[in-house]
Amino acid sequence: MRDKLSSGQPRLDSILSGGIPRGSITLVIGVPGSGKTILSQQFVFNNATPDAPALYLSTITEPFDKIVRYAESLEFFDVGAVREGRVIYEDLGGALMSEGLEGVLAKTGELLKAHRPALMVIDSFRALHVFAKDEAAYRLFLDALTRQITASTATAIWIDEYGRFSAQEAPEFAVADAIIALDVKQLAEREYRTLQVLKLRGDGFRSGQHAYRISPRGLEAFPRLADVQDRSDYKLAPKRIKIGVEALDVMLGDGLWPGASTLVVGPTGVGKTLIGLHFLFEGAQNGEPGILATFQENRTQLERIVAGFGWTLEAPAMHVLSRSLVDVYVDEWVYELLDMIDAVGAKRVVIDSLPDVMTAAGDPTRFREWMFSLVQRLTRAGITLMMTLEVAQLYEIGHISEGGISHLADNVIVLQYVRGTSGVTRTLTVLKTRATRHDNIVRAYEITPQGISLIDAAINA
Repeated sequence: MRDKLSSGQPRLDSILSGGIPRGSITLVIGVPGSGKTILSQQFVFNNATPDAPALYLSTITEPFDKIVRYAESLEFFDVGAVREGRVIYEDLGGALMSEGLEGVLAKTGELLKAHRPALMVIDSFRALHVFAKDEAAYRLFLDALTRQITASTATAIWIDEYGRFSAQEAPEFAVADAIIALDVKQLAEREYRTLQVLKLRGDGFRSGQHAYRISPRGLEAFPRLADVQDRSDYKLAPKRIKIGVEALDVMLGDGLWPGASTLVVGPTGVGKTLIGLHFLFEGAQNGEPGILATFQENRTQLERIVAGFGWTLEAPAMHVLSRSLVDVYVDEWVYELLDMIDAVGAKRVVIDSLPDVMTAAGDPTRFREWMFSLVQRLTRAGITLMMTLEVAQLYEIGHISEGGISHLADNVIVLQYVRGTSGVTRTLTVLKTRATRHDNIVRAYEITPQGISLIDAAINA
């Protein structure tokens, strides 16, 4: 692997196969406000040392004082690095205004010789284009600057305010060894930030558009969860695990296989979340940590709900990941879930509910990629997954799932209402169990203070 400069953000580095190559020229492009300067300064402060300082050069569109003032608000900004000369800020604006591109070449040559930086940033590079007499003169300037940087052995980052497609026509595009594109998209009423590597000469990288956020910590990337199918062998525990509703476990063929995925389908208020809670608290009682990942209720609401059935969220093996659908990125959320799984050693996970995840994904193809990848990861880790899915039909459900989700599930449990002469009855059917015989009769059930209780008699359907 080539020697790389890390961004200091492991997930961003994973997109770049370790970081940007040393000795390369990296073009960071994007619309105004997309975070180009923040990303570049992350590389600066993460890599600058006394023996290998970083040189940050501003031009007329990004004044020196403005860059420093905003950088100081970020957690990675190290005032000691600036005072000690590990990070050096200089302004090219004066030389550019008085002497044009020739003045820029002279100034950068002086600074490279004086400071011998390992990393050099020019912010913003596109501003230099305006000062060229014509396109030929600009290309000659690019060639001279590239030779200057190559001779110094410095790694360069050039910041350009180009959109993804207009950048492909820019002369800098051909010169750059790596190109990172930042964008801000509009999905309905929400903004969605994406990062894409368009070019990384001599190295592989994670393709596609990856979500990111900007916070006081800097630019945090969330690589798209799009795993290819892993055909290698893996082992799963041979003993089946219980959901915690005795009659339902019998209908499923004595519970679930570890690592299986189960889809619980039904209309509003029928008890889908309650089955998920049975599953988690059964695991907690047996020392198997579990996570309820919900968009439906906050922790206070959940505590009140579970208390009605004699449970508590304070159980040592019970964990909750509760998030609002407002401004949620599905990739950010799934990494939060995966991190929590690792942190608590979870063996059971309930996602309540899938339509909320579909909304967060914003795109049916993206959702299917995400779903396939998550199911595969959890299955191979021996983590048993349960997902709830609300459908519109209260009676006689005729359509199971959107986006082809049911075929990814090993088990499908359908809850629905049946109208009778004396009222409405809740019913449960095990529609599918992969590699297991199951009882497919329609069973009535009640919701009691102890949770779900199946009625012995079958329902004629």
